[in-house]
Amino acid sequence: MVTLHKDLKVHLRMHTGEKTFKCKVCEKVFTQNGNLRRHMRKHTGEKPFECEICQKKFTQNNNLKVHMLIHTGEKPFKCEACDRMFKVNKDLKRHMRIHTGEKPFQCEVCEKMFTQNGNLKMHMRIHTGEETIKCEVCEKMFTQINVLKMHMRKHTGAKPFQCEVCDKSFTQNGHLKMHTRIHTGEKPFKCDICGKTFTHNSNLKVHMKIHTDEKPFKCKV
Repeated sequence: MVTLHKDLKVHLRMHTGEKTFKCKVCEKVFTQNGNLRRHMRKHTGEKPFECEICQKKFTQNNNLKVHMLIHTGEKPFKCEACDRMFKVNKDLKRHMRIHTGEKPFQCEVCEKMFTQNGNLKMHMRIHTGEETIKCEVCEKMFTQINVLKMHMRKHTGAKPFQCEVCDKSFTQNGHLKMHTRIHTGEKPFKCDICGKTFTHNSNLKVHMKIHTDEKPFKCKV
């Protein structure tokens, strides 16, 4: 009877929102004592769940289960739109925004929308002026690590993206993609007026001036 009474109390807190268990370190409150115990591991650093393969430790059993997928290679979550597989459901949910176009994260300054919170955080550095990553060669500062990596290729001369047809190499993957259209003949940019197609968007923009009669370049003499 004591156990039933205790379970009923816990169940009622779920409906009432009552939080009676308080963390003595940060004063965060919880509806269940078990949740408080798990939370306390953040402060104590305790990691009782250990991977039997690589001995990496975790604060929660769920985190260990997700980690084990690295060793098993299992990807149980499948995208119904493109059949891509994911290890955890939250990665699938993020991926689905590509298909749905959903952008739940909004910048409070310029109202620009993002599919991921991480992208919003990086974007915010534009407004704050924060530049946290420094090039060790020229000391130029960057807001994003991937931008720094691309910048470093100027110093190293590295061109990691190679064309499989002619072996020409590029510093950026985007440049390689544009180059491969020479070999494939792909022209994804189409003029809505006359239907002419182009390999690059910049070429389409130049072409559009024929229809608009725009002449932005003026001789000063």
